[in-house]
Amino acid sequence: MRGNYRVTYLGIGLVVVAVVALAVAFGGGNEPAPLPAPIESLTPHPGDRALAQAILEVDLEAGYRAAIYLDGFLLPENEVVFVEPTGVHRWQPSPQSVVVPDWTPGDHEIRIVWDSLGGLPSPGEFTWTFRIQ
Repeated sequence: MRGNYRVTYLGIGLVVVAVVALAVAFGGGNEPAPLPAPIESLTPHPGDRALAQAILEVDLEAGYRAAIYLDGFLLPENEVVFVEPTGVHRWQPSPQSVVVPDWTPGDHEIRIVWDSLGGLPSPGEFTWTFRIQ
């Protein structure tokens, strides 16, 4: 009888090791889905959870400009900081904002619609959601 608990613990240990190994092998990483060109990065990332102090940042390739929609409302151009040489667009809620004075807890949908600043038109759009805690 005394040796039975050792066999039981060994069996439980092997099951735990097998479960962890399978989770690592088949868990699929946390790699984000690839973003369409000309998007270089987004903050918050699609599916992220962010704090109420979050800054919305859309980084496009240089030579592109985007219109940004937050929960269906177009953010006014005078509220979005756009750095043309880098293609970075930044916005965060403020009491002076016409559209959103502060982040509300819950899910938010962002839609960006872009086009090239010069040359041939190269329009596109992308939509993602994130959650404010």
